[in-house]
Amino acid sequence: MAHDVPGNPCSLTATAAVRLIHDGKLRPEVLMDAYLDHIANRNPSVQAFTHLDPAQARAAAASARSGPLHGIPIGVKDVLDTSDMPSQYGSPIWTGWRPRADSAPVAWARAAGGVVIGKTVTTEFATRRPGAAMNPANPAHTPGGSSSGSAAGVGAGLFPLAYGTQTAGSIIRPAAYCGAVGYKPTYGLISRIGMKLMSDSLDTVGVIARTVADCALFAGAVSGRDLGDPDTRPDRAPRIGICRSPTWGNAEPETQALLARVADAVGRAGAAVIDRELPPGFAALIDAHPIVMNSESARALGWELAHHPGLLSPDLRERLEIGLSHAQATLENAYVVFETTQRGFPTAMEDLDILLTPAAPGEAPKGLGWTGDPAFNFIWTSLHVPCATVPAGIGPNGLPLGIQIIGRQNEDRAVLAWARWVEAAIG
Repeated sequence: MAHDVPGNPCSLTATAAVRLIHDGKLRPEVLMDAYLDHIANRNPSVQAFTHLDPAQARAAAASARSGPLHGIPIGVKDVLDTSDMPSQYGSPIWTGWRPRADSAPVAWARAAGGVVIGKTVTTEFATRRPGAAMNPANPAHTPGGSSSGSAAGVGAGLFPLAYGTQTAGSIIRPAAYCGAVGYKPTYGLISRIGMKLMSDSLDTVGVIARTVADCALFAGAVSGRDLGDPDTRPDRAPRIGICRSPTWGNAEPETQALLARVADAVGRAGAAVIDRELPPGFAALIDAHPIVMNSESARALGWELAHHPGLLSPDLRERLEIGLSHAQATLENAYVVFETTQRGFPTAMEDLDILLTPAAPGEAPKGLGWTGDPAFNFIWTSLHVPCATVPAGIGPNGLPLGIQIIGRQNEDRAVLAWARWVEAAIG
């Protein structure tokens, strides 16, 4: 089906822009110029980038390869190495560092025709001290983290696709805060080679975009997986479990109301809707997750701790010291919790297609010193299951809210299809 190019190419979804480029109706250079013009106007109030070179971006667009992402600008979170841009990991320890090679996610994005427009703000090593990025809906509020610049940039329309990474809630939460779609795949679906790894058992590369279909296009292109077309409506309605989860006590009133409203909406759209809580043993992840995350992060930052401890933020140093202090039995028990709950999750989802749960406790918190609470994310990250968040309304302070869709490991294609179904059902 033919599409006319709008007056502003930045209004195109990635899927629509690729179609126009393939049809010869839009040139990558024109698309890049439009985004760079928008960035010049909008980025001062968002501060999404740690590195942006317009001349370099234009040259890359002009030489973009043909492929499923041909000519599409991509923001790259600054924990993923790029051979032609600084990779600084949100830390002064790595100021000006330029790796020799692209990380695997960046290499495969470029091989698919994608154009890296710049590096986006991350918190310190994707874990602690926030960067300069601000929420595009209100710059007095956090964009979330650790994929702060990626979520803020997509939310502000600075680029249509972006990489994020998630160890606790670092894709889903900021995407929800910034009114974007976030997708954390099944653990390991997108290669982590060339990422500044912090927690080997948890770190997951994912994507942030404007639409669910754009997430499927991007993640599928760089992983070599067929993630389908979520815009194709399924031939039946889903079986949905409404899961408040063991951290329900963290839900703000707007999130409590949101979950009830979404449950009503999907039921009216034809879904079979039931309450489904995780079995009691899953609450053990509340303690197990930080034990694993902090212990593995402390081991990952061995060089930084040995050579530049004074350049680590006090908060991060404290977390690393906690991680190093855990007894062996404590860490081993946490890994047993991970293994047991991962193995038991399919049974917990028996007879369901997906779970629906909050994407965040509420709206993005005010202030830029904290990126928000991952209370509704870390359990699913620990379980290695695919998650997506779609915009689901506006909170009491005029900031975006998202709803989270959860599925079983390796059922990413279904999760994306049902996420699109849920998005359509809630309008």
